[in-house]
Amino acid sequence: MLSFVTLMFTGHLGALELAGASIASVGIQGLAYGIMLGMASAVQTVCGQAYGAKQYSAMGIICQRAIILHLGAAVLLTFLYWFSGDVLQAIGQTESIAQQGQVFSRGLIPQIYAFAISCPMQRFLQAQNIVNPLAFMSIGVFLVHILLSWLVVNVLGCGLLGAALTLSLSWWFLVIINGLYIVLSPSCKETWSGLSFRAFTGIWPYFKLTVASAVMLCLEIWYNQGLVLISGLLSNPTIALDSISICMNYLNWDMQFMLGLSAAASVRVSNELGAGHPRVAKFSVFVVNGTSILISIVFSAIILIFRVGLSKAFTSDSEVIEAVSDLTPLLAISVFLNGIQPILSGNHSSNTPNPTFSSKKKLLGPYA
Repeated sequence: MLSFVTLMFTGHLGALELAGASIASVGIQGLAYGIMLGMASAVQTVCGQAYGAKQYSAMGIICQRAIILHLGAAVLLTFLYWFSGDVLQAIGQTESIAQQGQVFSRGLIPQIYAFAISCPMQRFLQAQNIVNPLAFMSIGVFLVHILLSWLVVNVLGCGLLGAALTLSLSWWFLVIINGLYIVLSPSCKETWSGLSFRAFTGIWPYFKLTVASAVMLCLEIWYNQGLVLISGLLSNPTIALDSISICMNYLNWDMQFMLGLSAAASVRVSNELGAGHPRVAKFSVFVVNGTSILISIVFSAIILIFRVGLSKAFTSDSEVIEAVSDLTPLLAISVFLNGIQPILSGNHSSNTPNPTFSSKKKLLGPYA
C-alpha cells in the first residue's frame, strides 16, 4: 500500500513521470519484493511449526538467519537498482521512460535493505499469531507516509526522486517500529532472546528452503511485472504503461490482501501441524479458501461499478482514464482468480517441511 500511495502522488507530476515510476515500481522493485517475500515465506513455515511444537527458543535464531540471507540478496539487488536505466533500455523501453525509471529506482535502494529486515521480522511475529500489533504499526506508518509524500512531492516539489526516498524512509520507519516491538514487548519474551552467533549455523539447509519458497511465490508475482514491461514496447508506451500500471497497482493491492489471508492460513496450518493436529489444519484450509473467494467476488464487483473513477486517483489525463476504463472487465476477472491461487500456495508451503525435511534439526539447530 505504501507504493500504491507513492504512485498516486507521482502520477500527478505528469504522464512521463508516472510511466517511469511505474516501470521501476513494478519491473524493478517488484522483482526485489518478490524475492524478499518469497524467501520470507520460509520463516513463516519453519517458525510456525516451531511455535506449534513449543520450540520457542528456536524462533529468534530462525528470524536472524533469515535476515542474514535477505541482506545478502539485497546487496546483489543493489546493482540491479543502480543500473536499472540500462536494464530497462536493454529490454526495449524508450530512453525517456528508462531514465525516469532509473531516477526512481535509485531512490529506492535504501528500501531494499528495509525489505531484507522487515519481511523476516513480520513473518516472525505472524508465526506467533501477533497480528493486531502488526496491523496497528502498518496503519500508523501508512498514515505517516501519506503525510510525508504530500509534503515532499506537493509542497517541497522534490519530484520523482523525493517520492522514492520518502517511500524508502517509510519502510525504515516500519523496520524500526517492528524491531522495537520484538525487543521490548512481553509477547516476544520467550521467542526472542537477543542476537546470537547461532544464526550463522545451519545456513545451507535453510537457504535451500528459502530458494524453494522464493521460486514458488516469485512466479505468482512476476507475471504481472512481465505484462507491464511488455506494455512499454507498444506504439504509445507512455499511455500503455500508465494504464496497465494503474490496473496492476489495484491487482497488486488485491494480491497483498490475499497474501495476508495466505499468511494467516499458513501460520494456522503450520501451528496445527507442529502441534500434531492435521484435521484442524485441513479444516482451516477450507475456511480460508471460502473466505477468499467471497472477498474476491466483492472486490471484482467494486471494480466494475467504479470503473471510470479508478484511474482518477493517479492521473487527470483523459486518454489514460479511458484506457483504464476499457481494461477494467479484465481487471475484475484477474482479481477474482487472484483470490484462489495465493491461498492454496501458502497452505502448500506450510505443509512442506514436515514430510520433506527430515533435516528439521538442521533448521532449528540445537532446539529441535
